[in-house]
Amino acid sequence: MAGEASAEAARKSAEAAETAGTSQETTPGSGVAEPEFPVHGDDRAAAFFDLDNTVMQGAAIFHFGRGLYKRKFFETRDLARFAWQQAWFRLAGFEDPEHMQDARDSALSIVKGHRVSELKSIGEEIYDEYMAERIWPGTRALAQAHLDAGQKVWLVTAAPVEIAQVIARRLGLTGALGTVAESIGGVYTGKLVGEPLHGPAKAEAVRALATAEALDLSRCAAYSDSHNDIPMLSLVGHPYAINPDSKLRKHARELEWRLRDYRTGRKAAKVGIPAAAGVGAVAGGTAAAIALHRRRR
Repeated sequence: MAGEASAEAARKSAEAAETAGTSQETTPGSGVAEPEFPVHGDDRAAAFFDLDNTVMQGAAIFHFGRGLYKRKFFETRDLARFAWQQAWFRLAGFEDPEHMQDARDSALSIVKGHRVSELKSIGEEIYDEYMAERIWPGTRALAQAHLDAGQKVWLVTAAPVEIAQVIARRLGLTGALGTVAESIGGVYTGKLVGEPLHGPAKAEAVRALATAEALDLSRCAAYSDSHNDIPMLSLVGHPYAINPDSKLRKHARELEWRLRDYRTGRKAAKVGIPAAAGVGAVAGGTAAAIALHRRRR
C-alpha cells in the first residue's frame, strides 16, 4: 500500500509538471572501460536515487525538523531528540530503523493539524536554509547525466513526499517517491497512508512506477548508500552503491556492482564520473515546475 500510494503521488506530480511547463566510465579497480551509460535517448530507462546520504549528506527529515523548530512548531526538548538522531546518522553512516521510526513518529505528531500547503511553503525555505549546501556534487552529476540522456530521474525516500518533491524540483529532477502522510481537507491527520517508504516498500514503489511508465527495469539504474535498499537496487540492471555502508559495500563487491564514494573528497574524475555529468553538476539543473501532491482521503 505504501509503494502504491507513493507511486501514485509521484505520477500525479510529474504529470502536473508536464502540464505546467556520452562518455565512458570505469569501475574503480577494474581498469576496464564500461559501455556508454546512460544510453542517450533510451526512453524506457530511468534512474532512481535514494536521498539520505546518497544525494544529500545526512537525513532530510532531521533537517526538516530543524527548520520546523526554528519556526516554533515544537519545543527545545524535541529539538534535542532530532539533534541526537542526526548525530547518530552522521557518525554511524547508516540508517538505524529505531532512530528513523522515532523521527517519523515525531514528525507526524508535529505536523498534525497543520495545512499541507503550509508545510509545502516551509519546505522550500528549509531546503535553502539546511539542505542545498549538503547535496553531494558527485551524485548530482550522476543524476544530471541521466537527464542529459533524456531519461527521467526520481528520488525514492522514506522522507515525507512533500519534502522529497521539493528537493527533486529544486534539483531539476522528474519527481519523487516518498512516504505519504494522510490529510483530510488539506490538513494532516497525523497518520500515514500505508507504511513508511523504506526497504522493500521502496522496491515495490519503483516497480509500480516502472509499470505505469512502461519502463524496462533491466535498462534502469538505481543508486543508494544503504543495505536496506538492496531490494530496490536488485530490481534494476544498473545498480550503484553510493557512499555505501559496510554491508552494502560487501554486497556490491560480491555482485560486482558499481561503487562510488564521495566522502573522501577525491576529484570526480578519480571515481569515474562521466565528463558530461561533471559539466551538468557545475551548470546545475533548471528547476521543473512540479505541483506537489495533496493526498485526500
